[in-house]
This record gives sequence, C-alpha cells and structure tokens, in this order.
Amino acid sequence: QVQLAESGGGLVQPGGSLRLSCVASTNIFSIDAMGWYRQAPGKQRELVATILSNGSTKYADSVKGRFTISRDNAKNTVHLQMNSLKPEDTAVYSCNAFRRGQGYWGQGTQVTVSS
Repeated sequence: QVQLAESGGGLVQPGGSLRLSCVASTNIFSIDAMGWYRQAPGKQRELVATILSNGSTKYADSVKGRFTISRDNAKNTVHLQMNSLKPEDTAVYSCNAFRRGQGYWGQGTQVTVSS
C-alpha cells in the first residue's frame, strides 16, 4: 500500500503561481512513476505531468512551459510548480503513484484560478 497526501491548492489570480506537494507514505525510490492528474467540473480526468524513477518527465501540451514536476527523494515528495496559471487550470488536482503494477491515488486538492 502507498498512501499519498496532497497539499498546496487554493485560490489564485490569473497569471499567479501555486506549488502542489504530494507526500508518499513509502520511499519513492520504490515507486516506478508518480504524477499529477486533474479533473475539472463536467470533464474527464486528464494527465498533467508525470515523473519516472529515472527522473524523466512528461507534460500535457496545455501545461508545457508553465508547470514543472520534480521529486525530492529525501522527503518522499513530488512537487508540481504551476506558473502563469489560467482560469482553465481550475480543477481538482490528484497525485498518483504507480508501483509494481498497482496504482494509488491521493484525495485531491482544489486549485481555483479566478480574479
């Protein structure tokens, strides 16, 4: 079992920044991939960014150049730095971990971009 706890969501104005954090209950060296997904009201959940155990990253086209995913192995934490936020980034952001063929989810954190 891997438990994930997200934090860092909130209300921000367009053009602003937020940093999301996801703390895993286990050593993230043992996790094959970690990522952030988001789901806006009335829409399907979509991949935002992933980072593999070797450090390679992947981003949705809609966030490339604005969001950065990173790992802090010492703290078993994955961060999502979100800059130049837009109203269309408003969603519940959830952390995901994939280990040994099994996926795990956090409870999600709300991000609202509005003036």
